[in-house]
Amino acid sequence: MTTSETVTDRRVLRPTVLDLGDVLLRPWGRALDVPGGIVPALLAAAADPDIDRWNPLGTTDRAAAEAYLDRCDTHWADGTAAAFAVTDTADGGLLGNAYLRWSDRADGIAMVGYWLLPAARGRGLATRATAAVTHWAVDTADARRIELYHAVGNDRSCRVATRAGFPYEGTLRASYRYSGRDYQDEHLHARLATDPR
Repeated sequence: MTTSETVTDRRVLRPTVLDLGDVLLRPWGRALDVPGGIVPALLAAAADPDIDRWNPLGTTDRAAAEAYLDRCDTHWADGTAAAFAVTDTADGGLLGNAYLRWSDRADGIAMVGYWLLPAARGRGLATRATAAVTHWAVDTADARRIELYHAVGNDRSCRVATRAGFPYEGTLRASYRYSGRDYQDEHLHARLATDPR
C-alpha cells in the first residue's frame, strides 16, 4: 500500500450525529426523519430567497429533492462528503444544513459550507455548526486544512467565518456562479488543524 493510499484510507467521512445540546447535526439522506417529511422540508428550504441566492440547492421539485438525498447517501457511503441537517433537539424540526467535502483528499484539504432557514438565523447556529463539523473532520478524518468560501457581499457569511475561527485569506475573482448569475468574486477563509480552537 502506498503512502497516498494509507492517508486516503484515514480520510473517510463517516456518518455520525453531532450533538450541540439544543440542536443535532444529523446525516442528510433518505432515512432522515423530520416533521412533515424530509422532501417537503428540503423543497421549502430551496424556495427561501436567501438560500437560493447564496446556496442554491437546485431542488425545485420532488424528483430533484430525492436526487439530492440520494447524492447525500452516496457521499456518506463513499466517505467523500458529509452533509448534516441541523435539526432542533426538542421537536426534530429542520433548521438548516452544514456540510463538508474533500477538495483534495490526499492532501487533507476540505471545504465547509452552511445555510439556515429564516427562523433559525441570528442565533449563532451557523457558527456553531461550522465549528462542530470542522472539529469533527479534523478529529476523525485527519483533515489538515478546511476552506470556507462565500460571495463578496454575503456579509452574514463573512461574520460566520470569522466567528468560527476561519481567518480571511483573500478574494478570488470571478470564481463561482451563484444561481446561474454571472461569475461572482468570493472571499476565501481557512482554518488549519493546528489553529487554536
